[in-house]
Amino acid sequence: MLTLYTYWRSSAAYRVRIALALKELTANHIPVHLLKDGGQQKAEPYRGLNPAMLVPTLQHDDLTLNQSLAIIEYLDATFPRQPLLPAEPAQAAVVRALALDIACDIHPLNNLRVLQYLSGTLGISDLQKTDWILHWLRQGFTALEQRLNQTAGLYACGDTVTLADVCLVPQVYNALRFQLELTPFPQIVRIYQQCMTLPAFIAAAPEQQADAQA
Repeated sequence: MLTLYTYWRSSAAYRVRIALALKELTANHIPVHLLKDGGQQKAEPYRGLNPAMLVPTLQHDDLTLNQSLAIIEYLDATFPRQPLLPAEPAQAAVVRALALDIACDIHPLNNLRVLQYLSGTLGISDLQKTDWILHWLRQGFTALEQRLNQTAGLYACGDTVTLADVCLVPQVYNALRFQLELTPFPQIVRIYQQCMTLPAFIAAAPEQQADAQA
């Protein structure tokens, strides 16, 4: 039995939802609202489940996992249908590097808890916060675009959907939400648009989630 603790607009949870959908796996989704009640991720029992107070968390039988990339690699190893990492070690390393560029270098600087600290604790203005978001998105996408020019085929790394695409799509969703000008990043936009023609990516989209409607 797979159980995913998720939030509809979380980029990290979005990644896991895409992987589940690509592998045609059914999971029980338990929403954890990151804003209601001061942030439900900070309250018990979820805090006991994930002391970092972040989403997603995956439970599979007796196993509890946090960190979206660790979850996805576990799913990939346990349920090999539609593999998300190439079998060839060098290609797998390239895919992981692209995924980590996004998940470790781009995404954390625009994470909700960082933005809440900037505006709440440090007291920066909304304009300054927007400048922060767009600066780091632009810098991250500039490097990513150059990498994709070397690795991309139909998708981020060749002609098959990989972990890199699973990470790229939620980050582009965030960039669109924050109104980043995407004209300088045609490769990123092309791959995003290609992925969003696939049923698994459509089904995993934030607006399709039950807690988005709530």
